[in-house]
Amino acid sequence: MKLQDHALFKLVITIIGSLVTAISFNFFLIPHGVLSSGISGLALLFHILFSIDTGLINLLLNLPLVILGFLKLQRSIMINTILSVGFISLFLTLIPVVQISKEPIVDVIFGGVLCGLGVGIILKYSGTTGGMDIVAMLISQRSNISIGLIMTILNGIIVMCSGFFLGWDIALMTLLSIYITGKTIDTIFTAHIKLTINVITTKGEAIKQAYIENIYRGMTIVDTQGGYSNKPGQMIMMVLTRYELQDAVRIAKEIDPNCFINVYETTEVHGQFAKR
Repeated sequence: MKLQDHALFKLVITIIGSLVTAISFNFFLIPHGVLSSGISGLALLFHILFSIDTGLINLLLNLPLVILGFLKLQRSIMINTILSVGFISLFLTLIPVVQISKEPIVDVIFGGVLCGLGVGIILKYSGTTGGMDIVAMLISQRSNISIGLIMTILNGIIVMCSGFFLGWDIALMTLLSIYITGKTIDTIFTAHIKLTINVITTKGEAIKQAYIENIYRGMTIVDTQGGYSNKPGQMIMMVLTRYELQDAVRIAKEIDPNCFINVYETTEVHGQFAKR
C-alpha cells in the first residue's frame, strides 16, 4: 500500500491543509476585509459584517452540505471531508486574526496562494474541504450541469456582496484572491474539469461493473495484448470530471493493484458524456 493510501497520512494531510487554509484567512485575508471563494467566502463575509466567529459560521454553513454528502457520496471521502471542515473551523476559531502586512495587495497574493495550497493538498491526497466541493461531486454524479458555471455564479455573488457591503476596492481584491487561490489549486490538483482515464487491466469485467455501480459515466472497453508479455487484457476508457478521478483510480487499484492507469486532459466532449 502506498503512503498516500494510509488513513494516518490522509489525516495528517487534512490537518496540515486545514491549518494552512485557516492561516491564510486569519493572517492575510480577514485583516483587510478580503473574502475567499465558495462557502468559506460567505463565512468570512458574515464574520466581517456581524462579528460572528468565523469557525462557527463556517461549520454551520457546511453542516447541511456535509449531511447531504454523507448520505449520497462515498463514505471514505466524506469522513475526510468532515474532518477537514471540522479542523478548518477549529483553527479559524483558535488562531487569532493578525495583520501580517500593511500592504493589502501583498496579503491578498500570499493569502490566495496559501489558501490554494491548503485546499489543493487536501483535494489531491485526502478528500474535499466541504462547501461547493460537495455540491460539485453531487452534481457530477447525477447530471451534466456545468460545475464551473455554478461555482462562477456563487463566486460572482460573493464578489458583488463584497463590493456592495465592503466597497469596490475590497471587491476587486476579493476577485484577485479567488483567482490566485484557483490557480494554485489547479497547479497542485488539476486544472481541468474534464479528464480522460485509460485503465489497462486483466480484470476489466470486475472494474467495469464497479464503475457502473459507482460512477455516473459511460465507458468504452477495448481488448488489448501486452507488447512484451503477449498476455490478453482490456483497456477501459472513460471521460469523467476531476471530482470523480479519485474514486475511479481507487476502484481500479482495489480490484487490480497491477493495473496501468493513464490520465490526461480533455478539452472538449461531443456526444453522450453521462451514462443513460
